[in-house]
Amino acid sequence: MSHLFDVYPIYDIEPVKAEGSYLWDQHGTKYLDLYGGHAVISVGHCHPYYVDKLTKQLNAISFYSNSVKISIQEELAVKLGELSGYPDYKLFLCNSGAEANENALKLASFHNGRTKVISFTKSFHGRTAGAVAATDNPSIVAPVNYKEHVTFLPFNDAVAAEEGITDEVCAVIVEGIQGVGGINVCTDEFLQTLRRKCDETGAILILDSVQCGYGRTGKFFSHQFSGITPDIMSMAKGMGNGFPIGGILISPKFKASYGLLGTTFGGNHLACAAGVAVLDIMKEENLIANAAEIGDYLFEGIKAIGGYKELRGRGLMIGIEYDFPVKDLRNKLLFEHKMFTGVAGANTIRLLPSLALGKTEADLFLEALKKEVSVAAV
Repeated sequence: MSHLFDVYPIYDIEPVKAEGSYLWDQHGTKYLDLYGGHAVISVGHCHPYYVDKLTKQLNAISFYSNSVKISIQEELAVKLGELSGYPDYKLFLCNSGAEANENALKLASFHNGRTKVISFTKSFHGRTAGAVAATDNPSIVAPVNYKEHVTFLPFNDAVAAEEGITDEVCAVIVEGIQGVGGINVCTDEFLQTLRRKCDETGAILILDSVQCGYGRTGKFFSHQFSGITPDIMSMAKGMGNGFPIGGILISPKFKASYGLLGTTFGGNHLACAAGVAVLDIMKEENLIANAAEIGDYLFEGIKAIGGYKELRGRGLMIGIEYDFPVKDLRNKLLFEHKMFTGVAGANTIRLLPSLALGKTEADLFLEALKKEVSVAAV
């Protein structure tokens, strides 16, 4: 009898129903979702507008290839450009964050003909060949994944970037806020140095916005706090609120040609319906502003509780690092308080809730955290 390939450590909980910021398991137990399935649920579970948009699309046509006109792709591109503040950038659609980063790196290499890539310590860019080579985790890089062209510089070290980005570099790829690496926020100086050095050397600046993009930080892209403009931005996760979709926004400096990039499933009708629904909801419900407001509320509440080593992040992308392993704390939040959270490494609790999270839900978390941190301190 065939079974699943056992690569995921999983909790013995099966969500069977979801609404807004809540999940229910097969026994009817209700959970507060503060993790959104790795930052994927951007506008809330089963939002009525989202469900209606996908249902209507499914009843009309669910798929055809990119060999025919698909008008909803253009609708998505226009709405994304407007809401993100990049109306002059072009959109290429794919299926995942790793695939988005693959295409970003490939496009950079096509553009300048170079091969060397600069990435950074504690980075995570995906598990496909090019993306995993630029990921700072040797345990997930297989021998077949060529990585000799990648140099890892210290994250947030402007001096190292100044020296390391040379005329031989094809692309610099960086997360505006590192997710898997621990919710580490790029400083303004660091991002501005990367932009200047790429301009000086002809390297392409790629902002991996797969986790830290799409309004999560209180701006559409986290790098917008630093006042810089990347050449390419990669996106996925919250882009489809659970439906697989990814993409890259591409500077006008790049010239498109037939066959340069390609995909079978990327930009399919259902994926684009999900993408359009997410943008419509984000705009109509002011979810980017809500992420900033509730994020500030959570930050102040966590500061008041104290007991942590370091508090990092922006908006609703929050990392709480303690000087002890957080496995037990996460388990108590899940099994006793019925709250889903994440981790980044052994000592950091990671929060990535829906951008529609309210103060009521934030207060529930803060009450639970206060209780468990006070217990841990005894």
